[in-house]
Amino acid sequence: MTLTDRNVSPYHVRMIFDHAKLPTFLEAAIEAARRGAAVLESWRTKFSVREKSRADLVTDADTASQQVVKDYLLGQFPDGLFLGEEESVGKTIEETRPAPGSPPLWIVDPLDGTSNYVHDVPAYCVSIGLWAEAKPVVGVILDPRLNETFSAAAGHGAFLNGKPIRVSTVATVRDGMISTGFPANYQKQIRNLKAWEKITAHAQSLRRTGSTALNMAYVAAGRFDGYWAFDNWAWDVTAGMCLILEAGGRVTTLDGAPLDPFRTDILATNGTIHDELLGIIAADLSV
Repeated sequence: MTLTDRNVSPYHVRMIFDHAKLPTFLEAAIEAARRGAAVLESWRTKFSVREKSRADLVTDADTASQQVVKDYLLGQFPDGLFLGEEESVGKTIEETRPAPGSPPLWIVDPLDGTSNYVHDVPAYCVSIGLWAEAKPVVGVILDPRLNETFSAAAGHGAFLNGKPIRVSTVATVRDGMISTGFPANYQKQIRNLKAWEKITAHAQSLRRTGSTALNMAYVAAGRFDGYWAFDNWAWDVTAGMCLILEAGGRVTTLDGAPLDPFRTDILATNGTIHDELLGIIAADLSV
C-alpha cells in the first residue's frame, strides 16, 4: 500500500513491529536498491528529462527505478506502507508523515542526485529507509557508479559493502569537513548560502555533493564529519539517519530537537562536534 491509501484495516493499526525480522528487512532493502540501481544504469543514455519545478528535475529513470523498488518491497512485505518521492509531488511535508500506529513505512528516493545523473556526474544513488515505531530501523544507500552499498539496521551496526563503518573521531569543527545541500528553489537557497558563509569561517572545509543521501552515508563512513540542511524531505534522510546512528553518530533538527525526518531541517554529525556545530548555526543564523 502507499502512504496515501486511507483504507488501512484495524489489523494494520494493531500491527507490532517484529525486531527479530530486521535482518530480513535489511536484506530485502539491499536487493531492492540493487534492482533500482540497475534500472538507473540501464537508462543512463536514453532517459528524458522534465522539471517538477524550476531546476527541480525528474527523469524517466526516477520513475522506473521507484516502480521496481516499490513492486519488490511490497511484494515481499504486502502489509507495509510505501512513501516514494516520485509519487509525492505536490504534497506538503506533513501529508507525508505516517499516522501514529501505522505499519512499517518504506521511505524511498529512487534517484537522489538527479541533476548529477542528468549531467553524468558520478554522485547519485538509490536510498531506502524503513520507518517503524517512530524511528529509522533500516537504511540502505547504494551508489551504482562507485559500487558502494551502505547498509544498517537498528542494533546491528552500519556497513559499507559488508565491512563495518564508524563515524570519524574529529573533535572540533575547525578540523572538520562539513557538507550541506541546497534546494532547487533559489529563494530557499538564500538561507543556506548565508549559512555557508558563516560556517566556512569555522570549518576546515565545506562540500556540496548534490546528493543528500550520499552526504549522510559519508558522515556514517567517517568521510565527512557533519552535514546540515534546511530543506530536506523524509526520502532524502531516513536511510542516512539509520546509517549515522548505527555508525555512532548523532542526528537532530537544527534547534537540537530529536531527529525527525518529517521536518525539513537536519544536523547530522560524528557526535563529537555536534553541539559545537549546533551552537555555530544557532548563534550565527538565528535558527
